[in-house]
Amino acid sequence: MSDTLYLSLWYPNLRLAALPDKLTAVLGAFAAHGGEPRVYSATVWPVDWTESPVFQQVYGRRLSAGGEGVGGLGAEPRLAVEESLELLHDDYAYEFQIGWSLWELETSAGLDPRWTRELRLVRVTGFGSLFDEGAYESDGHIRVDFGPDTPFLEEDLELDSVAARHVEENVRQLVELTAAVERASGATARLLWSELGESLAQRLAARLRGSN
Repeated sequence: MSDTLYLSLWYPNLRLAALPDKLTAVLGAFAAHGGEPRVYSATVWPVDWTESPVFQQVYGRRLSAGGEGVGGLGAEPRLAVEESLELLHDDYAYEFQIGWSLWELETSAGLDPRWTRELRLVRVTGFGSLFDEGAYESDGHIRVDFGPDTPFLEEDLELDSVAARHVEENVRQLVELTAAVERASGATARLLWSELGESLAQRLAARLRGSN
């Protein structure tokens, strides 16, 4: 069963004025670990998730992870963060989307299945201390929403040697990115977690045991 995967990051005694630098560091780490160097969009949410955004900007993105890109699309992380955090309030959340590519099995009618690098949009959100009644305490000062954990488990596939190698590469990329954003942003605590509360490491170990 697919689950949504998150990474939460915390910083000691974080002041709101320091949040832009932390967000820029996290977004900037993606380019070296399978991600894009530019931000696709930015959204600013007031008070809680039920409210309408007070700011939203779509910068665009590349068409595909491996194909030719469209020049000029996207915004540099620092510029996107600066533009969004001009409205700096304790009860706001600042969400950015950035591209990240992983190995996925592509199936098309009449063609043999093949592994390709597919781009997904990852959401990186920085929380003011009063947003959604202090959601940062459980979600982190910064939360990364990776989307479905399917590429790290592929539980609906027969995990042969080829599939296992691609899943392993996806997991390695996740681990390296997680370490990179923690180091670049100076986080003192991090947690990789899922909506269902199940451990990705435990599910992966069980998956690999079942394939042997």
